[in-house]
Amino acid sequence: MLESVTATALSSALDGLSLRQRAIADNIANINTPGYHAQRVSFEDRLRDAVADGSGAVTAETARSLEPTRLNGNNVNLDTETLSNIDTVLRYQFASQALGAQSAAVTKAIGQASA
Repeated sequence: MLESVTATALSSALDGLSLRQRAIADNIANINTPGYHAQRVSFEDRLRDAVADGSGAVTAETARSLEPTRLNGNNVNLDTETLSNIDTVLRYQFASQALGAQSAAVTKAIGQASA
């Protein structure tokens, strides 16, 4: 497929969202682990800047949450994780569909050009 800023940005977004889904799963799996700090994945601000710069390529970063902890030192909040998961799944579906639509448009254009 021809690489474009849009395709690169969508691919970067899918990678970041996939990493976020894994972090959410890890957070939920460790909800009762003493001393466990939730993981947060960020990439959106850098992705916006990369698109503005004309590349669209970024790597997501994982950091420990700085949210307050419970008495056992754990700071995973099931409500936060659930909402984040819903948001992440919807964003992943959107980015995946957009990348598929772009691929289909490029394939159609190539087919028309060769006809």
